[in-house]
Amino acid sequence: MLKYKTEIKEEQKEKIIKEFLPYIKYTAYRLSWKLPPHVTIDDLISVGLMGLMDALERFEPGKVKLKTYAELRIKGAMIDELRATAWIPRSMRKRIDEINHARERLEKKHGRMPDDTEVAKTLKMPLDEYYKILQYAVSASPIRMEDFKNTKYADSDLNLSECIADPTAKTPLESLEEKDVQDKLAGLIDTLPEKEKLVLSLYYYEELTMQEIGRVLSITESRVCQIHTQALVKLKSKVQELR
Repeated sequence: MLKYKTEIKEEQKEKIIKEFLPYIKYTAYRLSWKLPPHVTIDDLISVGLMGLMDALERFEPGKVKLKTYAELRIKGAMIDELRATAWIPRSMRKRIDEINHARERLEKKHGRMPDDTEVAKTLKMPLDEYYKILQYAVSASPIRMEDFKNTKYADSDLNLSECIADPTAKTPLESLEEKDVQDKLAGLIDTLPEKEKLVLSLYYYEELTMQEIGRVLSITESRVCQIHTQALVKLKSKVQELR
């Protein structure tokens, strides 16, 4: 990556944009499965470029590396765009608001949460139509667990996500055994040559592609693949020796 001075001059920006463009495209394609029909990958790339420009405007040298800061702003801008473009027709949004308001009125009136039949009856709406609207509202809107922070009780820090059991959660013994394996593997990786360790780190930790690693190390993509394979073969052999 480039080394930047305390100020990023206008003439440097074009060079910086070219440098970050592969990351912007890579991130856009990774998030493309979340795209609604009316948003294209090109739209997401444009948003990423705007995120980069915003990062260049706000960047303060000395606090954090430009690469780290810019990548966070690029990805953050794309995610914000995906949330903002979760589109619901105005007429449907109006129906959803009517249901929410009716529910609130009935809750105040009866001092409890009303059931679906009561809400539909208040709105003089067939129950099957009521359920269709609710289903549309759920499927059309992105849901974040962070949005379910309990705000009913001001003195509570309860978060719904903390109350949901994780069926894939490991037992304390499994976690301990996994930690032991990780420590041994880390020790084995530490015995590898520096270039092999670096390739593994960039590929598995930084999540760079082989082509991007090649640019970072100034070697060909095929050479990166070769080094990666050599490192894995050595690790496999060392792991077998431990058994």
